[in-house]
Amino acid sequence: MKTDSKAHQLNIIFLPFLAPGHINPMVHTARVFARHGVSVTIITTNANALTFQKAIDSDFNYGYHIKTQVVTFPAAQLGLPDGVENIKDGTTPEMLGKISHGISMLQDQIEHLIQELQPDCLVTDMFYPWTVESAAKLNIPRLYYYSSSYFSSCATHFINKHKPHERFELDSDNLKFSIPCLPHNIEITTLQLEEWIRNKTQITDTMNLIYESECRSYGTLYNSFHDLESDYEQLYQTTKGIKCWSVGPVSAWVKKGDEIKANKGHKEDLEEEPKWLNWLNSKQNESVVYVSFGSLTRLSHTQIVEIAHGLENSGKNFIWVIRKKDGDENVQSFLQEFEQRIKGNNKGYIIWNWAPQLLILDHPAIGGVVTHCGWNSILESVSAGLPMITWPMFAEQFYNERLVANVLKIGVPVGAKENKFWASNGEGTVVGREEIAKAVVKLMGREEECGEIRMRARKFGDASKKSIEKGGTSYNNLMQLLDELKSLKGSRALEKTN
Repeated sequence: MKTDSKAHQLNIIFLPFLAPGHINPMVHTARVFARHGVSVTIITTNANALTFQKAIDSDFNYGYHIKTQVVTFPAAQLGLPDGVENIKDGTTPEMLGKISHGISMLQDQIEHLIQELQPDCLVTDMFYPWTVESAAKLNIPRLYYYSSSYFSSCATHFINKHKPHERFELDSDNLKFSIPCLPHNIEITTLQLEEWIRNKTQITDTMNLIYESECRSYGTLYNSFHDLESDYEQLYQTTKGIKCWSVGPVSAWVKKGDEIKANKGHKEDLEEEPKWLNWLNSKQNESVVYVSFGSLTRLSHTQIVEIAHGLENSGKNFIWVIRKKDGDENVQSFLQEFEQRIKGNNKGYIIWNWAPQLLILDHPAIGGVVTHCGWNSILESVSAGLPMITWPMFAEQFYNERLVANVLKIGVPVGAKENKFWASNGEGTVVGREEIAKAVVKLMGREEECGEIRMRARKFGDASKKSIEKGGTSYNNLMQLLDELKSLKGSRALEKTN
């Protein structure tokens, strides 16, 4: 592997936010940068480093300049169990609050490391707005890392700016209105907006600080690709007036690199749990729907029961990833009975807690995905050329649903009505088994509409692969960004000598 001499090599720090949907894409991005000659340092905490350290060590042993630097998470100080260092570990609102506070307490340690390492650029998650000042102190660029879609960024911006939802009466949460200034007519309800937009809270102030830091950054990195979101990539640039680079899908880029290294990623996991693979191998091509709601979603007992019956009533094959919930015996008892029943008729398969998603999505038996509309899951489904049943839960996921179903036309909405994080008060709206079965039948059926959705999904899958090849849009964007950062480094070096 050829790299520039030490004097010309870029030294970049990556700082991911401590939640799976933020860590995974940024670590993938950092690995892609390292594979293109950059000296990369990822700053995180010990428990979070353990989740990806094997991949980093593999890259380092292969000759790439990549390492992890660990800061100490103040778990004991906050009264948290040892190793609880990620938003996904918060099982109660109180615990979630402590973890969030712990993340904010890391600032001094991280600042010290940044000063010590003297990088040429900071790539930091949107939830670290203070890193704009860290970069300014060193006279280096800060790249704002946004781990979702251009579409959701533009939609949030225009709703926050024009506040169209505030024109309605207080009791009109379910009335649809159009999001202003978008190239497509996109309708949404007040109840589907982020909670911090609907009700002004401390989080509203935090989000406004984050968006202010975005405008003061050198530019934004997006895990997206041109063919997927060209209209919104352009709208983002003209609206924000800030440079942006689409370098995705990074999971596909890393996977391709791992295959080149003959490192198949989850080989060990496959040896431990091959039963799901045997089950999939017994199914016809495109006959199974994959169901997963991400690492932060916690479903109520009522909703789990409706999902189980909905999947069963659809008559289609399914593979469902379920997180085990502590202390909920009723759910466990119901799911155990359900698992026995589907084993008997061979129509479904349950994977508990964690699944090798990329491997499953690539299996020829998979014909569609039920997704919570987290951006990583959407991109992984797109990369695999798979259509989706969209079931957004919270945050920007309802915007992502509109992109998938209304703009790209590769998804079937299940009919989710309320944007609600599980830690908020109350259970929230339940989607019934009839709607679930109907959406599965529509996506997995043989009708003309289903065929068109599937054809469009395949087309985007092909485009995603081309984007990361040499000469592809994401490849060219990365090369252009690295050249720009090298040029900035050279200019700073000249300033110091004069």
